[in-house]
Amino acid sequence: MPNIKSSERSVKTDALRRSQNLSTKSTVRTAIRKVTASVDAGNADESKTLLTNASSVIDKAVAKGVLHKNAAARKKSRLAKKINQINA
Repeated sequence: MPNIKSSERSVKTDALRRSQNLSTKSTVRTAIRKVTASVDAGNADESKTLLTNASSVIDKAVAKGVLHKNAAARKKSRLAKKINQINA
């Protein structure tokens, strides 16, 4: 535990930020997992709607600063690629 007062406050805020970031990351992973499961099942229409939802969740994570914008673009691109492979 730190001795300096500002460091003690920093520990508290860091813990709060960490829990919020973990929650956001979990939401992103869940959205990606749903799209992947739908693709594996072969549901093209459901996959497209889940992709739009996942894209929205990923963009919100970028806005909150949890994900880097390039990482988000990579995740969305890979999901879109999987869905395009079903349609082809």
